[in-house]
Amino acid sequence: MSLPVFLSQCPRYQADTLAQFIDNAAGHLSLPAHLHGSTVLLKPNLVTHMAPSLACTHRSVLVALAHWCTQKGAKVVIGDSPAFGSARAVLKKHGILDSIVPLGVEVVEFRTPRRFELSNGVVVGVAQEALACDLFINCAKFKAHGQMYVTGAVKNLFGIVVGMRKFSAHMKNGPSHTRFADLMLDLAALLPTSFSMVDGIEVMHRTGPVDGELLHLGCLGASRDPVAVDTAFLHALELDARRSPIWRAAVNRKMAGSEVRNLLFVGAHPADFHGSGFVAPQELAPVVFNPLRAVSSSLKRAINWATG
Repeated sequence: MSLPVFLSQCPRYQADTLAQFIDNAAGHLSLPAHLHGSTVLLKPNLVTHMAPSLACTHRSVLVALAHWCTQKGAKVVIGDSPAFGSARAVLKKHGILDSIVPLGVEVVEFRTPRRFELSNGVVVGVAQEALACDLFINCAKFKAHGQMYVTGAVKNLFGIVVGMRKFSAHMKNGPSHTRFADLMLDLAALLPTSFSMVDGIEVMHRTGPVDGELLHLGCLGASRDPVAVDTAFLHALELDARRSPIWRAAVNRKMAGSEVRNLLFVGAHPADFHGSGFVAPQELAPVVFNPLRAVSSSLKRAINWATG
């Protein structure tokens, strides 16, 4: 099995370069040529309104994707369920909202839970708003992560779990990195037709997902398979994939995207990015949330919804 992965060197967030990348990715990955009558959902990483812009998918990437989709005739919506605050609040803080509204993009909050029982028996509330689309574009940000080693396309899908249910999912899985990784792989299987694009132009390293250091990597990646593009980034950054709980869980499931030999690189090769200097966390923290922070998040989200 060959899973196409499109990597490209992209030193800066330039509109014409991003547009060319998306066009090329669409061709290599066999995305629909026309989207008339279709609803496309953009799911960025909007981790929290308290985080710096580096922690979120870059505004220029989202504008380029929205522009491409609208040119194809799609209705475009953008949504997420940040750990703290609302999607609209994060979009506004980082200047994304003012850039996408003129394109006719609608902001949706992930509020309506649809219950799913996952492979480990945990029941989660997945946002109906995230599933009600014809094409789901997973617009991830590549970063170091203090609990999961790194975060990319697969980890970004945790954002489709509604609000406070994120904290519940964390607590039900306890400190187990493996169980939490399995949960996210299960979420990937629930998606409608999807495509993942990973923003690796400016990445966060040493720690994360909100307080790491800037590293200029200059890489964009895309695939129809989120595991495959994450595997490509692990190799591009010369990281020990065995330290990634998500990668290990994918290997245990014998998922094709976890093995480099199954990947077909239709653009740049991971070796083209070697020597980046990316540093991942040495020790991983348990996969738990502070209950007081969960209550704080719930209150902030309620205020954001009430005030618009």
